[in-house]
Amino acid sequence: MKRRDFIAFVGGLVVAWPLGAGAQTTTPVVGFVSSLSARDATHIISAFHLGLKEAGYEEGRNVAIEYRWAEGQYDRLPALASDLVNRPVAVIAAISGTPTALAAKAATTTIPIVFAIGSDPVAQGLVNSLNRPSANVTGATFSTAVLGEKRLELLRELVPGAKTIAVLVNANNPSGTLEIARVKDAAHAIVQEISVLNASTRAEIDDAFAAIAKKGIKALFVTADPFFLNQRNALVELSARFAVPAIYAERETAAAGGLVSYGASRTDAYRQAGNYVGRILKGEKPGDLPVQQATKFELAINLSAAKALGLTIPQSILLRADEVIE
Repeated sequence: MKRRDFIAFVGGLVVAWPLGAGAQTTTPVVGFVSSLSARDATHIISAFHLGLKEAGYEEGRNVAIEYRWAEGQYDRLPALASDLVNRPVAVIAAISGTPTALAAKAATTTIPIVFAIGSDPVAQGLVNSLNRPSANVTGATFSTAVLGEKRLELLRELVPGAKTIAVLVNANNPSGTLEIARVKDAAHAIVQEISVLNASTRAEIDDAFAAIAKKGIKALFVTADPFFLNQRNALVELSARFAVPAIYAERETAAAGGLVSYGASRTDAYRQAGNYVGRILKGEKPGDLPVQQATKFELAINLSAAKALGLTIPQSILLRADEVIE
């Protein structure tokens, strides 16, 4: 068999025979697993690709990407992560949600993992420290849980007469536990009564709003969660139907008609994750790449939603807004 024929033969086995120093091997494959659905992730993909490009990689040119979407169903994540490990892939990008990162970590201790999540990765057991992650895991966090106190303060400014504030949480997401703890502490400090309601399905979201109406609750705090991001249209519609002002962590929900959102820039975290994936493909080790923390925070106000709710946005909040949606 001629040498060039042998190269073609083993190429089908995703291996390339070296032609000498500096010869290029086959295109690396990145596994991308997300708790979101593909239709909700256009901004994620764009930002992730930008980060990859900053590191010298472009999908379809010198890197391939295998996508797996849980579509808000967290119980699907372990199988999706295991599928990528069995593929196998060079790096796993575990994007949007602590359950996604935890599923990837449980699936492999050898394949590098890069996450983009909202919770504290140390508290969740994903890394040993932010500066020296160790092992095979690193990434970026957009710190949703630690902003719970600020979101609660904003909601009280918007609805100062709310005796009780409903707090919607998905008990299937470990990061929700941390955010609820912080919100409870903040509420206790300012003597604010809250009512915690759980929802991990669309039917349970409907039940939560029915409970809000029954209890006469006048304001809603929605915790940061990819499932709630997937369900943002339902949340916006129900908030309008029951005339309940609500605050969210994701700017996308305010853009979809939600009253107000406050949180770190998710797209920046996704870009950082893409950049780390590219750097790892070039040979850097996850344990040597510090976890990136959010530095950009965004307050978005939807004036159309406020008008529909009969709510006047205080000038003090409008002046602080990064985006006012007419």
